[in-house]
Amino acid sequence: MSKVFTLEEVSQHNTKKDCWLIIGGKVYDVTKFLDDHPGGDEVLVTATGKDATDDFEDVGHSTTARAMLDEYYVGDINSSSIPAKTTSASPKLAQKNEDAGPGFIIKLLQFLVPLIILGVAVGVRFYTKSEA
Repeated sequence: MSKVFTLEEVSQHNTKKDCWLIIGGKVYDVTKFLDDHPGGDEVLVTATGKDATDDFEDVGHSTTARAMLDEYYVGDINSSSIPAKTTSASPKLAQKNEDAGPGFIIKLLQFLVPLIILGVAVGVRFYTKSEA
């Protein structure tokens, strides 16, 4: 029978020297894999202390990567220790809202200024051609 961990127990393993992840209700000690992870060790360390299933699935890991998980399996997670997901704005949406500041205005101007110049050039050409 496998060991059952709480979220609090797994959350204590959150460094490059001791890194545990929760994926699909199972707990994995991926410390030995940090140096070999194609996305870098920081990606794995930032996924500690929470259910990283969505992070894992969003990347679209290969079947080989999924099979490698068995090698790092240490137990199961007590699902009652994981807080229920709340329905809030996703971090990606929040990121886009933050970018709606000066950067957005600059991008808008980079689009509009050439159109205005083109419109003025066409207008000048139209009016000078009709007067001649």
